[in-house]
Amino acid sequence: MTDRILIVDDEKDTREFMARALSGKYEVLTAADAELAMKQLDTDRSIRLLLSDVRMPGEDGITLMKAAKAMNPGLAVILLTAFGSIDQAVAAMKDGADDFITKPVDLDQLELRIEKALKAHRLESEVKHLKAQLDEKYGMNGIIGNSPAMQKVFRMIRQAAPTDATVLIQGPSGTGKELVARAIHNLSNRSKGPFVAVEFAAISPNLLESEMFGHEKGAFTGAVSRRIGRFEAANHGTIFLDEISEMPLELQVKLLRVLQEREFQRVGSNETVKCDIRIVAATNRDLAAYVKDGKFREDLYYRLNVIDMRLPALKERTGDVPLLVNRYLREFGGKSVSPDAMRLLEAYQWPGNVRELRNAVEKMCVLSSSGEIGVDDVPDEMKRDVPMTLSVSGTLEETEKAKILAVLEEVGGNRTKAAERLGISRRTIYRKLEEYGL
Repeated sequence: MTDRILIVDDEKDTREFMARALSGKYEVLTAADAELAMKQLDTDRSIRLLLSDVRMPGEDGITLMKAAKAMNPGLAVILLTAFGSIDQAVAAMKDGADDFITKPVDLDQLELRIEKALKAHRLESEVKHLKAQLDEKYGMNGIIGNSPAMQKVFRMIRQAAPTDATVLIQGPSGTGKELVARAIHNLSNRSKGPFVAVEFAAISPNLLESEMFGHEKGAFTGAVSRRIGRFEAANHGTIFLDEISEMPLELQVKLLRVLQEREFQRVGSNETVKCDIRIVAATNRDLAAYVKDGKFREDLYYRLNVIDMRLPALKERTGDVPLLVNRYLREFGGKSVSPDAMRLLEAYQWPGNVRELRNAVEKMCVLSSSGEIGVDDVPDEMKRDVPMTLSVSGTLEETEKAKILAVLEEVGGNRTKAAERLGISRRTIYRKLEEYGL
């Protein structure tokens, strides 16, 4: 398909000269000024490249470029001027131009520059499309999973990310709560702003208030200068409050005010500081139980729990284990894993979840003396914890059957839940049970 380009120049002769020269290779449209150009760009979203003069009556070419890019971020832009300079070229490139050409135009150079700009944008589009396909199928932003449980998490991330709603991520340790928080930030309108992570369990309770809200010089012993806190550092971005259950009750009141008013005061100051932030919190505890036990404020819990996102333990999505293992094998040296060793890894319960799996794969890659990781390379403590019914000495069919039966027993015979944990469809589990005569 022929690429469509739009030439904008108030000089009719120049405009038509370039149009004639380029029409053999491209589908060329023209406009005499920025206003007419914007109307064409608005009605025809198939235009791939904008070739515009900088100096024109009315809005100039740089203003037109910014408006056009806002309308269509994937649009390639080349600017023309008879008053070119290095400074102007650099400024135009910073503002979003793909290239900058001075008049009089060398047609051979112009064709080369247009081809280069279109090729770069085409490649960028293909990369984005491929990444979107991979994200849709296997994960996003470093989070991997093809099981129904993880596909549900991905759908929630996509739905929550474009909003400013507060998110509470709950799940066992090692399930990737910070990765989910970063994915929400990276897919949001705040992605160009800061992402600031705070792990409450790692900060001394005596320093928490100063860490969170900052302090003024002389506010306490050792405060030799003003220091901004994490909330101030996260302005126009996202703050991730990890292990929120460990936050002291006295500090919870101040966090509640930040959630309600988006403002706070530094320690030792009466000045109110406004902050434009999105809050994502996470915990591996049952926060509702903490509320009942008086360890966590109920009003804060409901303020945080606008969008409740729950991450499954790895044993609840064992169908994702091969996907994760192969990802980390590529990361730690490109080795392969034998079928028997993979069955062992799938059968293991992974109490430390994805974090434990990643560490285990790294250890096996380092200690294995061959290019393939076998059963002997699997850590002994993991082999001891695998049920005998899932022994690798059996056939593949026996191992598969034993695994399905073990998961069915765990979920009380619920075939839908068993299918979710195994990462297979309900139809598949019914077919397997029929094959086994069960």
